[in-house]
Amino acid sequence: MVPYSGTVWAIEVGNDSLKALRLGAAGEGVQVLGFGNIEYGKILAGSGVSATERDELIALGLRRFLRENAIGKDDVIISVPSQTSFARFVNLPPVEEKKIPQVVRLEAGMQIPFDMSEVQWDWQLMNEPGKGPVRVGIFAIKNDVVTKELEYFGNEDVPVSAVQMVPMALYNYVVYDRPELVKSDKEAVVVINIGTEATDLVVCSKSTVWQRCVPMGGNSFTKAISDVFKLNFEKAEKLKRTAAMSKYARQVFQAMRPVFSDFASEIQRSLGFFSSSQPDCKVTHVIALGGGTKLRGLLKYLGQTLQVPIEKPDAFKRLSVGEGVSAAQFGQCVGEFAVVYGLGLQALGAGKIESNLLPRAIASSMALASKAKYVTMAAAAVLAVVAMGIGRTVFDSAKYKAQQDVRKQISSVTRDAEDAKRKLSAEKGREFKSNEIIEDAYKQFEGREVIPDVIETVLSVVPNEQNNKKQREVYEAFESGDIETLIQTPRIEREQIFVTSMSVYYVADVKNAGFEKVKVRRGGASGAPESSSPGKGGSSWMYMKKEGSSLQHETTNFVDEEVAGDTGTEPGGPGFVVVMTGYTPYKNIGELLDPAGVGDNQEQWGMVTRLMNLNALSDVNSPFELYGKTNISHFQLQTGQVSLEGQTPDGIGIVQNVKPGNDVTEQRVLADPMTKEIISKVPLKDELGRDRLDSQGRKLYEVNDHWFVLKFKLRWREAPAPEISESEDV
Repeated sequence: MVPYSGTVWAIEVGNDSLKALRLGAAGEGVQVLGFGNIEYGKILAGSGVSATERDELIALGLRRFLRENAIGKDDVIISVPSQTSFARFVNLPPVEEKKIPQVVRLEAGMQIPFDMSEVQWDWQLMNEPGKGPVRVGIFAIKNDVVTKELEYFGNEDVPVSAVQMVPMALYNYVVYDRPELVKSDKEAVVVINIGTEATDLVVCSKSTVWQRCVPMGGNSFTKAISDVFKLNFEKAEKLKRTAAMSKYARQVFQAMRPVFSDFASEIQRSLGFFSSSQPDCKVTHVIALGGGTKLRGLLKYLGQTLQVPIEKPDAFKRLSVGEGVSAAQFGQCVGEFAVVYGLGLQALGAGKIESNLLPRAIASSMALASKAKYVTMAAAAVLAVVAMGIGRTVFDSAKYKAQQDVRKQISSVTRDAEDAKRKLSAEKGREFKSNEIIEDAYKQFEGREVIPDVIETVLSVVPNEQNNKKQREVYEAFESGDIETLIQTPRIEREQIFVTSMSVYYVADVKNAGFEKVKVRRGGASGAPESSSPGKGGSSWMYMKKEGSSLQHETTNFVDEEVAGDTGTEPGGPGFVVVMTGYTPYKNIGELLDPAGVGDNQEQWGMVTRLMNLNALSDVNSPFELYGKTNISHFQLQTGQVSLEGQTPDGIGIVQNVKPGNDVTEQRVLADPMTKEIISKVPLKDELGRDRLDSQGRKLYEVNDHWFVLKFKLRWREAPAPEISESEDV
């Protein structure tokens, strides 16, 4: 932990600018006393920027900052990028509190993937000993990386007090500034810091941090523009920043569209890895930071993909602005200052993560420098002692000869110490056995990374602009939120399928696996209130746990029990059981799901047809294949009318009160979360607002959307030899 000094400077050397923040204590809070955002002449990670030019640009930026700001005796803390650092959080075996440092040193030697002599490392307790398993964070960085970062400051005679990783600085920011989001280990908030060259994804909960560096950032979008328009990097960057005001805005955003999709997929894949590694922790909120958030439409697209609320902060909630600091100018930098905010909190002693990756030799010299006056006094005392010591030298020389036996005893103890050291080395050589035990424990997690591929494969068969080009405008209008354009196509003619829930779980043998039950909204139930809308619904999905509930419809029966024990001859094997629910506005749901007699005409294929022909949908063979489509034990498809009076799978639509037609009374209906169009069937009314009846006195209805429940199995043709526990839901 950095000693508290009243005021500190936190500095981040970024790829597009040098960001600095001066913080000081203000009562029980923290306030801004100064800041700087020094842009370089070029983007450091841009095309054609050499290592030498990069160093010169950083040096010029740092000198300009020092000319404009007086550091004085303030402590200085700096950051190192996540892609050059290492962090791991582990639970220690039960040990006495005084032995924790010793156990951590042994654990660090096994966890850090480098020779310990090549790194600077530190550790920290993440919870209080005695309250559950002892959890520690282990942090490390290569010596050459931290030396290079310190070199910039050493050349300008700026002493650095602490070095911290960017993800841990972001964690300190969230825990201090947004404590309501990290109250437990069951819920987590995700910080997405979109930089120039890469994006830091940090999942924060009460006592742990999960981080991943996504190798995509602002430059990825610039390169896409450069490739399409045949421009150099600088011109492409300028066009990207002014795209919203350009007359070529549509073409520019079209050029970046594939990068939007790839970026969202990478973030979604990363969160999938987190969910598989920590299934008991649910992501509830996303905070978007960094210069990349300025790109128009990116956060909206990301929110539609992740189906999690995304916030772009416009202020720090627990940070006040001191006198002499422009609140307006500082407010413009909030999105890019979260890292230096977190660094400053640590330097003031207000951060939860207190690890310091400053090389120990530098830390020791700084500690000595801070005690310079005491050293001077000690030196004077030494000189006085030396004067007296000279007179004692003659006396000690004579006495030395009389201590021959003592020296022999010391030599014997030294030999014993060397022997103990050799035995210790031999014990350390047995560490490989512990590594084998750890590897065996981790084998049960092999194959978890395939789940995002399963989900991506399943969602790829839903009608979209790739497999149904004739309705490209409908899909584009939906994804961009252009309701006006979307409703120009009559609802019953929109070939859309909205997936409202999906569960995927691994089974060792698809032949004998059963299906899980589907949760249903029964007639007369309150349904989903408007505030609980899952978003637009076009790409919404979630994992669903097993819940027992029978569901019946006027014309369709649902299987309420798990069907298993197939006696057919088709071989089984590892695979996945998938249960999807959703609905469609299209007038013929069968045409979108499982049309008959379409043969090889891909333009007429439905969702099920595409599942049966996964290899035909891409240039490479799919690792999955639809299993047992003709057997009810392996494939079930049920459909029905969306209704509040009947029975409809849960999660479809939002409940609203409307006045259909000339009706003077409000009716409760299910509506489309995005367009607010009625999707449930509603009673037909006459001119006086009375229910219309048929010849037998039964109500007549106008039928709108239809729901579906699709249950199927995918055989995993490329399953690895080690088995995954069948008892685990993913």
